[in-house]
Formats: sequence, C-alpha cells, structure tokens
Amino acid sequence: MPKDNKSKTIYPPVVAVLGHVDHGKTTLLDSVRKSSVAEKEHGGITQRIGASSVEVLHEGIKRRITFIDTPGHEAFFAMRSRGARVADVSLLVVSLVDGVMPQTKESIKLLQASKMPFIAVLTKSDSPEKNSEKVKQQLIKEDVVLEGYGGNVPLIEVSARDGSNIKELLDLILLVFDVTPSHASKTSPFEGVVIESRLDEKAGPRATLVIKNGSLAVRDEISSDGPKARVRTIINSLGEHIKEASVGDAVEILGFDKVPDVGIVFTKGGKAEAPVSVREESIPPQNPEGIVSLTLAAETQGALEAIVSALPTGAKLVSKKTGEITTADVLFAKSIGAIVLGFNVKIRPEVLKLAATEKVLVKNYKLIYEMLSEINDVIEGKELSMQEEIYGVAKILARFPYEKTEVLGIAVTDGRVAKGDKARIVRGDEVVGEARITSLRQGKEQISKVETGEEAGIIITPFLDFTIGDMVICHG
Repeated sequence: MPKDNKSKTIYPPVVAVLGHVDHGKTTLLDSVRKSSVAEKEHGGITQRIGASSVEVLHEGIKRRITFIDTPGHEAFFAMRSRGARVADVSLLVVSLVDGVMPQTKESIKLLQASKMPFIAVLTKSDSPEKNSEKVKQQLIKEDVVLEGYGGNVPLIEVSARDGSNIKELLDLILLVFDVTPSHASKTSPFEGVVIESRLDEKAGPRATLVIKNGSLAVRDEISSDGPKARVRTIINSLGEHIKEASVGDAVEILGFDKVPDVGIVFTKGGKAEAPVSVREESIPPQNPEGIVSLTLAAETQGALEAIVSALPTGAKLVSKKTGEITTADVLFAKSIGAIVLGFNVKIRPEVLKLAATEKVLVKNYKLIYEMLSEINDVIEGKELSMQEEIYGVAKILARFPYEKTEVLGIAVTDGRVAKGDKARIVRGDEVVGEARITSLRQGKEQISKVETGEEAGIIITPFLDFTIGDMVICHG
C-alpha cells in the first residue's frame, strides 16, 4: 500500500450501490450486513437513515465500510446522482441472468461522468440460467473496460442467496479504496452531505449526513446556504446514540431548524452550496393544462425529489411535502379536485374515513414505479384503483405458539377484522410490515369475522416479528 494512503485506512470507504431494479441490490446489501463481524444485527435500520455500516476483517485488521442505499428505478436518477457524489467507490450491480438493462446503462453513464472508481458486481451466480460471458460482453459494449479484458474495472461474481464471494467483495472494496488518492482527514474542516431527510412529528427535522471531511460532535453548530443546526443528537446506522462521528460515517442528525434538502453540503462556521429546493408546501402549477391534479406526500426528502422529477406530462402538482397525509391534505384536495398520493407515509384511519366521506381519492404506495404507472393510467383516461379502505383496527394482547408459526391474540378496537383481510402491523409511528390474515379463531372455533370489542386469535402470512402492544390495521 502506498505510504501516503496509510492514514486513510482508519476511515471507512463510502460505497454507493447502483444498477437496474430487481437485479439483487437489496438482497446483496442484506447479505453484506449479515456477513458483518459486528456483534449487533439491526435489520431494517438502514431503511430509516439511508445508509448502513458493516465491519470486516481485512488482512487481519478490523475495518468498516459504509453503504449508501440508492434505489434502482429510473425515477431515482437524481438520488443515484446524489449517492455517487458522496461515495468513494461504487458497485455496479448486474444480474448474470438478465444482463445489462436500461437502468444499468444509466448507472454506467453516471459512473463514467463522475470518474469514480467502481466494481462490476455480477449477481445471481448460483442461478442455472446465468450467462457470464454474455453479460461481460454487454458491459464491454457499454465501454465498461473490465479487468482481464484489457481494462481496469474490477469484476466479481457473487450470490447473495448462498453468500458466495460476499467476503471477497468486501475485501475488493477496501483494496480499491486503499489505492485511490484521498485528502480526507478528521482534522480537516468539517464537510457533510445530506443524503436523506424528513420531518419527524415528534423529534422535528432530521437528516442523514455522510461526513466527507473533519468530524462532528453533539452541540456542534453546522450551517449551509439555508438550513442550519445545533447538533442535538447523532445516531449511527445501528440506531445507537453516539457523541462524535468522523470521515466516512453516515449518521442521522437531530437539531435542524428546518428540513434540509437532499444534496446540501453543511460546514462549520460558514455556508456552502445548496441545490434548488423541492420542498415548498404549496407551489405554482407546473402544468396549468394538467389532466390530473396531485397533492404529494413522501416519507423522505430524497423520495419526494425523485417523484417530482419523474412526474409525467399531464400531471399538475399542486402541493408537496414530507410526512404523513393529514385531514388538512384531504380537505385541500377536495377544494381543488385533486388526488392525494403518498409514498411510504402514515395515514391514520380517521383520515381515510374522511377521504371516503368527502369522496377524495387517497392512495399510498411502497414502490414509486407503481405510483408513476398509475398516474400515467389516469392521464390516459383510465380510472385509478379504489383507495385503500380501513376495515378495522385491533391491538395485539398476546402471542401463542402454533405449529411452526405463532398466533396473535388481538382485541378489536374499531371496525371489524376478517379472514382474508390485508393486515398492516404498526408499532408506534412505524410500519412493521404487511401480511394477510389466513386464520381467525375464537377458542378452537374457526370464524370468519370479529367485531369491535371482541377478542380472537389470528395467524398472518407471511409471518411478521410483532410484539405485544402493536396495532393491526386491516385494510383493502
């Protein structure tokens, strides 16, 4: 290793993961996290702050790597651009079964423009349908000059399913990072880039920063050309409260005066460049002749930015925000004849009931491309699917083992719960997951429905890791 790189090895590389949707990026990251030598495993934390950290033994030394989660659909081009700007190394993920796809080509162009070192990671190596040579030739055709073919882009085949070559991938990331020149230092002036942000109803504005230079401690004051913060809390990717973070760390910060935009650079004692804001609550119509008027709410600023940039012609956006959909949003949409769309946000049962009464269409999505597809359907004259309807709410009071699963003992607090319902498990303000009620019993008797005030036992599929006190929201 070059002498001038020795000091850099104390810092974790920041890695962005790019590629086509469904090529195994999420599964790869899950497999990487499971391979961590860290004692704690906190599944799902990365979805909250947009990044995760793993530990690996490399040449006998314990090292850390920070991964930025960058969604793969074309709607997230701006987010992928953001991820690439803050990363030290990128992974270009390509399926050995499907090969180079449209979003793969977008990612390649982005990486080539950024001149960032990257590794071609060919997934699904355990599949009998893989075609390694075909995929390599496709990459070469896109000017990805691979090692072994006269170029310098490292190549590795992995299987997230059986874990093959995952440890080798982590070693390769560190090798690429260690030979890449860097001037990052803990003693340099602080510089942190926002990769995700949101408004928390209880804690206020919060944002995830990747630290590119210097260090950050609780009570530090940081600023940008806009928002500023006195750091109140620093949370790492394991959900732990820490006192200080340094180069290469991705941490969630509380203490901002307002929600910062994705891509903003924060410094100490000065202002830095900020992108154009996309966070106004009410905005001038972008398309006065729009076929459909939309109000939009997204869980995070990054998702909001991506959706806004991908809206099709014919969609008139009349308001946008981060945070849950409220009764005010429904009433505003009613007054102007708009549709209320949410991405991975909270919608309280009373809000959905108001929407049904006022005949306002409210929909919440988990996948952005599904949202965009349905907006296109409306523009083309097709009716949007019926809004989500809340049938009933129940509280989990107990758990009982049953064969290879567990029964949820519930008490219905509102409406009714029926066999076949979709069931959302909610813990406080967090959604644990979605399942379907496949069995409903009172005692040993199989029943089809229970009403408000009644108790029952339910079995859900797929099984979700519930706890006593969680709520079950049954919906259509």
